[in-house]
Amino acid sequence: MTRDLSPSTGSLRPSLESNTPRAQQEPPPRSLLWRLYLSHTLSTWNARTFEFGAVIFLAGIFPGTLFFASTYALFRSAAAAVLGSWIGNYVDRKDRLHVVRQSILWQRLSVAGSCLILVAMLSGNGEKRFVTFALFLASVVLACLEKLAFVANTIAVERDWIVVISESLKVDRQELNSTMRRIDLVCKLLAPVGIGLLDGYSTKIAIWVVFAQNAISVALEYLAIAQVYTAIPDLAKSQQSGATEMFQQVFDDSLPHVPSRHSVIRNIISALQPWKIYFQNPAFLASFALSILYLTVLSFASQMTTYLLTLGFTSTHVSLMRLASVILELSATCAAPWLMRRIGAVRSGLWFINEQLISIALAVGLFLYYNDKPMLAGATLVSGVALSRLGLWGFDLSVQCLVQEDAPEATRGSFSSIEMSLQNLFELLSFATTMVFYRPEDFRIPIYISAGAIAMSAACFAKFVRKKRGHLLHTDKCLKRIGKAGRVRYRVLPTIEEEVEMDDAATRR
Repeated sequence: MTRDLSPSTGSLRPSLESNTPRAQQEPPPRSLLWRLYLSHTLSTWNARTFEFGAVIFLAGIFPGTLFFASTYALFRSAAAAVLGSWIGNYVDRKDRLHVVRQSILWQRLSVAGSCLILVAMLSGNGEKRFVTFALFLASVVLACLEKLAFVANTIAVERDWIVVISESLKVDRQELNSTMRRIDLVCKLLAPVGIGLLDGYSTKIAIWVVFAQNAISVALEYLAIAQVYTAIPDLAKSQQSGATEMFQQVFDDSLPHVPSRHSVIRNIISALQPWKIYFQNPAFLASFALSILYLTVLSFASQMTTYLLTLGFTSTHVSLMRLASVILELSATCAAPWLMRRIGAVRSGLWFINEQLISIALAVGLFLYYNDKPMLAGATLVSGVALSRLGLWGFDLSVQCLVQEDAPEATRGSFSSIEMSLQNLFELLSFATTMVFYRPEDFRIPIYISAGAIAMSAACFAKFVRKKRGHLLHTDKCLKRIGKAGRVRYRVLPTIEEEVEMDDAATRR
């Protein structure tokens, strides 16, 4: 409803004759954003709860072995790595609301079915082992389905919806990205704590709580995201035609001379189309640099946590370390938008990845220096890893912004899905490093591999920056030579504003 200036009173009054579309008469932007945040919170909270809870539930069902829990997690990640490109293609070709609704539905159904299977296995008490193994296989299939649905929801909302919403509501995209990432980090911290405490009391009660919260939240999540879709007309614009044209162009370029009767070859090339589009995208190197960072054991995941426990640290110590790390991660979601507004996403990404690289380099160096003092070496390693999380998540947000800017709307989903497939692949490789070098005294080798991956990531992003800006440093401005002999008399560093202007000029050239 528009508001007109009344000539008699000089005040604003509603116009009953307004022809404004109904979608523009919906709640104000802040209310819509809260609906978006509510939907994202419920989706992320349920996913993080189930992701952590399923592993500890299986550990309780199959005590004395990590084989079943490891197999479960391995296949779950492998499903996202193998089928990620198909998910992205689905996101690009289907209606936006349809994709999100299907992802919510299949997430909740998969988790509900998994909970029922876990309760059945827990009640079996080891009897009829064939039935138990069959139920375990069924739970693995449902876990893979839940992971794929979560990937679809994440790609659709975080990589596509946010771009449209920020443009339609005139909301700062960096701040929107940061808020969504902050929600994810808080859920990643609190959800495992809550379900872990319940599991300590009763595994069966914990499983039923997971089941109940999924059943209760599905309606709220479904309704909240539907209201956002209804209130923003741009979300209803179809991506299908643009995506179809781009994929067809890539297909025609790849197979100009392959006869139509060779259907197998054509199907293989068709399946590889999203990968070709990914490699040809201007943001490819930035995305690939982010994906490489998942090849690491230098995080507070199960691998380094287990190693710290073997050194003599208690679970309380590890929890406090993880808390400090999460605080730094959350600070990155505040620092990244501020820095990107000042110097842009490209330079912000360069600063953040170098902060991570320097922190890890110092941590590994001190770890080697204090190698004869295991507790001190572990403490220095943890300190460096915690500091590196500021750079990691700042870099993540910077790259996300670059992908949103450079990836065409028609292929945003396929690009993001390939990125997530690579992330899952590198994560699987990180698990493989500790499977090969499984002894605590050999943990230094996975540490070296992780540090090398971070250095490779920094190199890839440096190449991306040089390709996008034409340079890494403004050498002509950073160093002025005075005097006929060319002797360096003093250095003048450009201000941030001057560097931004020079980058803009280089981009225009």
